[in-house]
Amino acid sequence: MKWLRRIGLLLTILLMIGLFYVVGILVPGTDKKMNPVVAHTPYKISADTQKFHDSLVIADLHGDTLLWRRNMIHRHDRGHIDLPRLREGGVNIQVFSTVTKAPRGLNFDGNSANAPDNITPLAIAQFWPVRTWTSIYERAAYQAERLQDIEKSKGSHLIIARTKADLDQPDGTIIGILATEGSHPLEGKIENIQRLYDEGYRMMGLQHFFDNELGGSLHGEVKGGLTDFGREAVTKMRQMNIIVDVAHSSEKVVRDVLAMSSDPIIISHGGVRGDCANTKKRNLPDDILRQIAANGGILGVGYFNGAICDITPAGIADAIIDALKLMGPNAVALGSDFDGTVKTTLDTSELAAITQALRDRGVKDATIRKVMGENVVQFLKENMPG
Repeated sequence: MKWLRRIGLLLTILLMIGLFYVVGILVPGTDKKMNPVVAHTPYKISADTQKFHDSLVIADLHGDTLLWRRNMIHRHDRGHIDLPRLREGGVNIQVFSTVTKAPRGLNFDGNSANAPDNITPLAIAQFWPVRTWTSIYERAAYQAERLQDIEKSKGSHLIIARTKADLDQPDGTIIGILATEGSHPLEGKIENIQRLYDEGYRMMGLQHFFDNELGGSLHGEVKGGLTDFGREAVTKMRQMNIIVDVAHSSEKVVRDVLAMSSDPIIISHGGVRGDCANTKKRNLPDDILRQIAANGGILGVGYFNGAICDITPAGIADAIIDALKLMGPNAVALGSDFDGTVKTTLDTSELAAITQALRDRGVKDATIRKVMGENVVQFLKENMPG
């Protein structure tokens, strides 16, 4: 019997070592590798610009932080977003997008919806509930629950905005908004829109990196327009004042959505087509962007290669200026894609570097105020449930 006890003890020790490796080394290491910040000396911010930055309302239309095993209440040395760093950067409103499926070999050119899914092994390795291992809807529900738990935590000073009234909060409160990265969590069921709404979702992307039941992705195989189910889903979302996000949708899908009505839509993270090749694969044509702006919509400018040509603060400022020239001062915002498996040159605590770069380029302070957050606040007040 002694040898059985010894084997049992050995197996227990091996299991504990394995758990420590996964939780303490593998998952954090993957997070750090997938969401790197390029090493840099501290950005130079003038005293006057820092004072101006501190006076801004700042909103970010896209962050994928809920995907990672990171307690946002505490500051971390990996990734891009947590509550302490949001406060250091002066962020008032953060949209938390939930990634629920991502094809292996993900690229801008074309991805199969049937390719092996990267989120399944990540969910298992991060000890997500078993219900999330096989259900895309449950992955969205679980990530919403994670933000709800932070909202309930004493001292977090974070609230999930569910109505327009929730946008009016005392200083020091971070307003979180839940969004889906694509509408595949519907799993082909229109009633799941209501279920996601009940979980707190007030913004829904239609596609991610692959074609789904609603229609084509900008990076899918077919890149088609809205399906009948897609039209039904968009109609239902609009009836419920859920904001429609077309950040990864195909040109045909976006034109179909625009043709359905003049209701405002957003591109939560992207940019305008510039001189580098990848922006033409990742971003929508100029005429679509102009129409989105004319309808009262917004483009959130991302900080990553593909959305823009140069990911430094100076390059982000240049991309914002290009968007301002094309869409006007009321239609441009920030859409970082922080923690979305992207390499950046700053995290959310360093947003003053963007403010400084915009000022260095002669952008008027009134326009900077709009881009950094006022446009998003106005849009949300006009389009969220009442």
